[in-house]
Amino acid sequence: MNKNEKFVITINRELGSGGRTVGRKLAEKLGVHFYDKAVIKGLQEKYGLSVREIERAKGNDHGWWSQFKRLIDFGGYESTAAYYNPAQGYHEMLDPKVVFKDESEILQAIADDESCIIAGRSAFYIFREHPNHISILIQASMPYRVRRVMAKQNMTEKQAIETIETIDKMRENYVKTCTKTSRYDTRNYQLVIAMDNLTEDDAVAMILDYIDRTNR
Repeated sequence: MNKNEKFVITINRELGSGGRTVGRKLAEKLGVHFYDKAVIKGLQEKYGLSVREIERAKGNDHGWWSQFKRLIDFGGYESTAAYYNPAQGYHEMLDPKVVFKDESEILQAIADDESCIIAGRSAFYIFREHPNHISILIQASMPYRVRRVMAKQNMTEKQAIETIETIDKMRENYVKTCTKTSRYDTRNYQLVIAMDNLTEDDAVAMILDYIDRTNR
């Protein structure tokens, strides 16, 4: 990957692996914005950012996204963990293929305008043919993930396990439905990192080293 040209780094991560934090810290090191589901949903809801409006803006002004960003306080959308809790009985009712299409167009429009890091949402697949893209998978053992979810969400061990298993299933179903591949297929990534014996800073350092090595 060439850091001197417009690039996209996609990070897929298992719940409780620390992948979201790795993505945010990596973005800070590289001086680019970090986007995940929470950010995209926030932009859509607060600013009415829709695919139709993106196309209209792009048609009227080539620098539409740069101007739009100046109006946005990205700090307000720094990711906060929003885990599925089976006890709440919450389910997304939207057609996943419709969600995938809309988010794909929004993410592609963002990447057309700037270098960025994107977490989750099948971004590894959306940008699979991007000429300057690195795809990363962040994972960890179940005990490691359970401990993190328990601590961050104040859950019991049983609740954490149920939450992880439910979200794993939901995310895999979403990816398979929309991309016909598996999020666990390592052939979809250039770099796979197991977090059990690493800190988030260790992972960031590994990614930066990989980028530098592939930029020679």
